[in-house]
Amino acid sequence: MDKYDAQTIEPKWQRVWEETRAFEVPNPEPGAPRNERKNYVLEMLPYPSGSLHIGHVLVYTLGDVLAHFYRRTGSEVLRPMGYDSFGLPAENAAIKEGEHPRKIVERNIERIRGQMKRLGWAIDWSREFSTHEPEYYRWTQWLFLKFFEAGHAYRKAAVVNWCPNDQTVLANEQVKDGHCERCGAEVEARKLDEWFFRITAYADELLDEMKDVEWPERVLAMQRNWIGRSEGAEVLFWVDELDIDIPVFTTRPDTLFGATFFVLAPEHTLVDRLAEKSPNGDEIRDYARKAGARPAEERAAGTDKTGVFTGFFATNPVNDARIQVWIADYVLMDYGTGAIMAVPAHDDRDREFAERFDLPIKVVIDDEGKLVESAQFSGLPHDEAAKAIVEWLGTRGRGRPAVSYRLRDWGWSRQRYWGCPIPVVYCDDCGIVPVPEDDLPVLLPEVEDYKPKGVPPLAQAEDWVRVPCPRCGKEGRREVETMDTFVDSSWYFLRYCDPDDAGRPLHRRRRPFDRPPDLCAVLHKGAERAGADRPPRAVQALLRQRLRHAGRREDLEAGGRRRHTRRARRELRRRCDATVAVVRRPGRPGHGVDPSGR
Repeated sequence: MDKYDAQTIEPKWQRVWEETRAFEVPNPEPGAPRNERKNYVLEMLPYPSGSLHIGHVLVYTLGDVLAHFYRRTGSEVLRPMGYDSFGLPAENAAIKEGEHPRKIVERNIERIRGQMKRLGWAIDWSREFSTHEPEYYRWTQWLFLKFFEAGHAYRKAAVVNWCPNDQTVLANEQVKDGHCERCGAEVEARKLDEWFFRITAYADELLDEMKDVEWPERVLAMQRNWIGRSEGAEVLFWVDELDIDIPVFTTRPDTLFGATFFVLAPEHTLVDRLAEKSPNGDEIRDYARKAGARPAEERAAGTDKTGVFTGFFATNPVNDARIQVWIADYVLMDYGTGAIMAVPAHDDRDREFAERFDLPIKVVIDDEGKLVESAQFSGLPHDEAAKAIVEWLGTRGRGRPAVSYRLRDWGWSRQRYWGCPIPVVYCDDCGIVPVPEDDLPVLLPEVEDYKPKGVPPLAQAEDWVRVPCPRCGKEGRREVETMDTFVDSSWYFLRYCDPDDAGRPLHRRRRPFDRPPDLCAVLHKGAERAGADRPPRAVQALLRQRLRHAGRREDLEAGGRRRHTRRARRELRRRCDATVAVVRRPGRPGHGVDPSGR
């Protein structure tokens, strides 16, 4: 052959592959012998907010190479594909193009599917699904109900990124240099009620199981840093004007005698109370709103520190010294309690702030590492003194040993339209009531105007919102916020295994593989560009999956009977990038069902 005619040869063989279902992996028949050679090649599913770009082609080509390699070396290979079609990317594309999100994503899905087939990638198209399909998000809602029943889905007030122009909450990824990435408006910090998953309950487990996870060390290091376990002490500082104690977590209790001022993060819950009682309350509110909206990594790394004095004082429990209470951008809610005792003689960030605002600096550890100017603890080595000071504070009820995590519970509700409805009803008598499982899915209704205006768009669908309370029958109101796209895409890799099962998220006996996959290759660009303070989206996604899979493995079946020994569960974690976990009910460790998530 003189010339390779791609326009003729490739369509010919792609038709052959499609007609013969060359890349499909059937579910095993009951009693079929175990297949000892199998591989599950998994890429993160794409947002259908546009067409494929070169980044997609790079990542999915890598997956295609893996799939062909394992297939040609004798393995049975499962390589499915789907679409992360709910959420902000699709909704923003629809707003930009002036059409309904459903119309936009379904048109883009057709285009993406055609591009993937034209590229000739080896994909099992029989397992294809989209996260905006009711057949899929029914089970996303079901998983939420299991979290809610277990006490691991809850609602509370939290500080969020707020775009005053678009009148909506923004995810951290949508804030660029303190501004909305879509309209350019300066983002503010605002306190709103939001839904959370209690992922912090599994922090230690996530750290402990890393020895069983075969990932690159740099990715594991990013996850360790993101979980951020620190051992130290919790110390109480008294604020007389508010008649309250403010807890501080510190890894350096040996420097307590050197604390010369006190700092709260702009997002701290006490900022509003301080502003109410302070003569410069407007200045405090304005500063906290703007400083709290800046990206955490920018605030942590910034050398140009800013702050505002509240006019109040905190009492240091080791020496009863009254020190100024400030609000400053370099203190983050992501660490400790969101409040710090500032020791400028022994912390570079505190020193920079103290020098800028002419605050006192007091040395309490000498060049030999011994305490000075520290009352009865002077002369002790600093490590010995740290333990002694915490014990002494404990006898006075002012401190105790503590462990802190940088990790925070996952806030995932959004005041937007294009997302999975949250299956709860608000009742004046019964409170927050879950929708019965038999009534799932709670379908997303059609609305005339889905653009964000400060009030969730679903609130205008009165016929949909007003429903009887599932518990008492009186009038109630549905939740009008929706789930973030990360919730929808947090368990897709499990649904691929049995996408047509209408009775449960995953039927173990009908899975393509009768034991855990030998390989889950979660492919995504960007890990190499991670910073120390904030991992890229890919690393955050992997951590979300592990967070929602922490614990013991049970089948995704109604009833959730345990089927695996501890050794088998450990093997599953070792050999798979993400595993299924059980939600533990309070007071009943080890019982429940497994909510899978990114």
